[in-house]
Amino acid sequence: MDIACAAPPRGWRPAALAALAGALALAACAPDPAPAPLPAPRPSAVPAPEPRPDDLAQMRRDRAQAAREAAGHAPGPASLTMAQYMGNVQDALLARGLLRPGADGIPPASAAQLTEDFIQIALHDEYVRRNGRLVPESRPAPLRRWERPVRVVTEFGDSVPPATRIRDRNDIADYVQRLSRVTGHPIAMTAESGNFVVLLLAEDERRAIGPRLAQLIPGIPAADIMAIQELAPQNYCTVFAYSPGAGQPYSNAVAVIRAELPDRLRLSCIHEELAQGLGLANDSPDVRPSIFNDDEEFAFLTPHDELLLKILYDKRLRPGMTEAEARPIVARIAAELAP
Repeated sequence: MDIACAAPPRGWRPAALAALAGALALAACAPDPAPAPLPAPRPSAVPAPEPRPDDLAQMRRDRAQAAREAAGHAPGPASLTMAQYMGNVQDALLARGLLRPGADGIPPASAAQLTEDFIQIALHDEYVRRNGRLVPESRPAPLRRWERPVRVVTEFGDSVPPATRIRDRNDIADYVQRLSRVTGHPIAMTAESGNFVVLLLAEDERRAIGPRLAQLIPGIPAADIMAIQELAPQNYCTVFAYSPGAGQPYSNAVAVIRAELPDRLRLSCIHEELAQGLGLANDSPDVRPSIFNDDEEFAFLTPHDELLLKILYDKRLRPGMTEAEARPIVARIAAELAP
């Protein structure tokens, strides 16, 4: 099983206010009516029986179990610290004018620039495997993409609240529809048995995710599990995509996103990791406007990135192509797409 990509860092907590309103009813006074006949006395209510000792014991056990579950699902100290750190990071990036939501005002790339950008992003690797570990190093790589339908499934750590899970699933589902539309490739959400798994995990949950990763991706290299479990604080998210052998289409992918990320960084990670997991595996400081750039200027997939995805999934290209084989075809496609 070959590694395809491991994304680098693309590294608020919403404050909710609850308002309580009280209703005030005013009663008007009226003259007392004439006394009415007294009704017949009603039978006295029978008091509820006192709980039996065994019932009381069960109630106490139930309350204790609920308390243990609530405590077990709450974010731990490491996660709370990470959430504060990530909030500060996002604030600092926004204060510098980074994490832009769009690329308005930037002229579109020429066909020649689009070609070079594709070569850098799709036909180079960001990491190499050396002595069983992943080492940052850009080098030429064959073209990688999916041929089979991509089925995206989400899994959340226990600490992720239900409302956050709903929001994240909706964000991912919307983006998956966009990716399918842009690439022309069948990409859809699924409730189970997906081949592209998106994990949203808090700090402690990610450190213990090894056994689950082995279930999700049979044969996953131990170095990849270690890289995910030991994700450095400056890494906000990452993705690993796999094929059965060199030059073959992707068969599985797993993206890991920190549950502590605030809103914009969180959605930014969703955008970058899912797109990289489709085959745009590299980052380059020369590609702009793009999320495949470590400078954090853009938060979300740009129109330029969409063109890169269109090229990647053009039927004239095929998995396993080298740069020499792909370049003339990419240049023709870019000439068709560039304005």
